[in-house]
Amino acid sequence: MPEPIVTLNEESLRADLRELIRKTVEEMLNGLLEEEAGDLVGAERYERTADCEAYRAGHYERKLATTSGEVTIRMPKLKGMRFTTAIIERYRRRETSVEEAMIEMYLAGVSTRRIEDVSEILWGSSVSAATVSNLNEKVFEAVEEWRNRPLERSYPYVYVDGIYLKRSWGGSYENVAVMVAIGVNDDGYREVIGAAEGLAESAECWREFLSWLKSRGLRGVRMFTGDKAAGMVGSIAEVFPEAAYQRCTVHFYRNVLAKVPKSKRARVAAMLKAVHAMESREASEAKALAVAGELEGMRLREAAKTVRDGYAETLTYTRFSRGHWRRVRTNNAIERLNREIRRRTRAVGTFPDGKSALMLATARLKYVAESEWGSLRYLDVTLLDE
Repeated sequence: MPEPIVTLNEESLRADLRELIRKTVEEMLNGLLEEEAGDLVGAERYERTADCEAYRAGHYERKLATTSGEVTIRMPKLKGMRFTTAIIERYRRRETSVEEAMIEMYLAGVSTRRIEDVSEILWGSSVSAATVSNLNEKVFEAVEEWRNRPLERSYPYVYVDGIYLKRSWGGSYENVAVMVAIGVNDDGYREVIGAAEGLAESAECWREFLSWLKSRGLRGVRMFTGDKAAGMVGSIAEVFPEAAYQRCTVHFYRNVLAKVPKSKRARVAAMLKAVHAMESREASEAKALAVAGELEGMRLREAAKTVRDGYAETLTYTRFSRGHWRRVRTNNAIERLNREIRRRTRAVGTFPDGKSALMLATARLKYVAESEWGSLRYLDVTLLDE
């Protein structure tokens, strides 16, 4: 085999390319700053005119971390006018994409120390813990503003649920509930319309949560879907008396199956699903009573009683458009968000207080809501007019 005529050091070539790109970015940014300064003073460097309100007074250097590496920016100084640039915000040391990437890492469960390490690997400059904390404060301010935003649409369908997180309290651990509400707006898109802290899913907490939603403008609700947590149904009737209540069928199945031996659960689950596969409310009611009778014949009296007592609450969806039935009879719309919250909060473990738990849960909700989740049409609400 002949010896290769040319050999390439790939690592050296990559390094040279990175440096070339970094220098190009640096030169481009400095060139744009010079043009911006010239437009502000109306004169070129060293030029003096009678119309000038300000004059150039040299430069000062600062560092800017970009995705192409750290660059040196020569910021123009002016006499008689403060130089403000639209290209780079005053005191900014990193381009926006870098900040957003760090925020996304934090929301994805990456620790502060790990963010410092990753930032040095990716962008060539370390990010201090203080910087990460400042970024998080800025994010949480935006999150709190988003959490309390006015609700300016009507929401015919609303899903409500609570998720429990752990917090430390006086040397011990206790549950803190974060109550979440999703609304399907009058264009058929899902929105996260509420998240609030509650010590427990009590009637008082649900009443306060629903009243808070109403004070922010929640209107046009035709039906709430929930899991029949303690106090939820009565609070809905009190705050939104015109709205119907739909008990989540999946949670109903779980309540029944909890009273069924493991060996018989698959069969009973199929029987319960048949109740909600009927073509009308009347047929579903007849099927539910037949299932309850069959459960009694299987000596599952507690399960039969649960079916008899609760099936009517699970059939509220039949009052509405058939095209909506599958998506409004369960709380599945909110389950994905609960999984996202748990995935994020699992990295934290125990929170120091309820507010920090709420802020991180809300930050994750905002992050998901602004992704593809909120951009896909969920229901054709025009069917409600039929």
